[in-house]
Amino acid sequence: MQLFDLTGRSALVLGGNGVLGSALVKGLAAHGARVAIAGRDQDKARAVRAELVQSGHDAEAFYVDLTARSSLEQLQEQVGKWAGHLDILVHCAGINSKKPFLEVTDEDWDDIFTVNVKSAFQAAQIFGKQMMEDGGGSIIHISSVSSLQPLSGVFAYSASKAALNNATQYLAREFAPIVRVNAIIPGFFPAEQNRKILTKERVDAIYSQTPMGRLGEPTELQGTVVWLASEQASGFVTGALIPVDGGFTAMKL
Repeated sequence: MQLFDLTGRSALVLGGNGVLGSALVKGLAAHGARVAIAGRDQDKARAVRAELVQSGHDAEAFYVDLTARSSLEQLQEQVGKWAGHLDILVHCAGINSKKPFLEVTDEDWDDIFTVNVKSAFQAAQIFGKQMMEDGGGSIIHISSVSSLQPLSGVFAYSASKAALNNATQYLAREFAPIVRVNAIIPGFFPAEQNRKILTKERVDAIYSQTPMGRLGEPTELQGTVVWLASEQASGFVTGALIPVDGGFTAMKL
């Protein structure tokens, strides 16, 4: 357990009020981190915080609009006052839109890239700079299997997650050896955006192409995020793109 002990460390999870984000928040808290939960939906963020506090963990909920740099800068100030420092940044925010390529609008493209890529770029500048000055940290991006094998009907989303992978590896080089930057590549999980696009036919197709034969459980991402957050366990891991997908990418390659 010492390898994965996050006691004394502070984490910020952007999108920590969602299905996957809240699971990551709980995993980090269970291993000793104090966790800031940031998102636009404050009711959900406060509900996650209340659950953690009731279990004896140190957590706080914050509002952030990931489409605005000024909101991220304000969040940095608020988290700094609450935590004093930041050791772990998890970018788990993302939006999707299921449309054929020829129906994708400029607005669709801009909205998806703003949340999925631009906000990660801005967060890495704002919080990564702070981590560099403070002498260390871990940045973890939540990508998608569609970044490796583009899926039909989600062109802008697939392209945005591929861009996030590239940004992850670029930042790993630029921030080394002080700050480690990695990405987790989830397969199919019952996240909110997936529920909107996964028809029964598509779920059946996913099952047939996933060796584990099922969707992932959000809690099955906890081990990977804790491992990447822990300096003792993964201090030499940076620039990695780590699938947690039930073998889906192994079937596709």
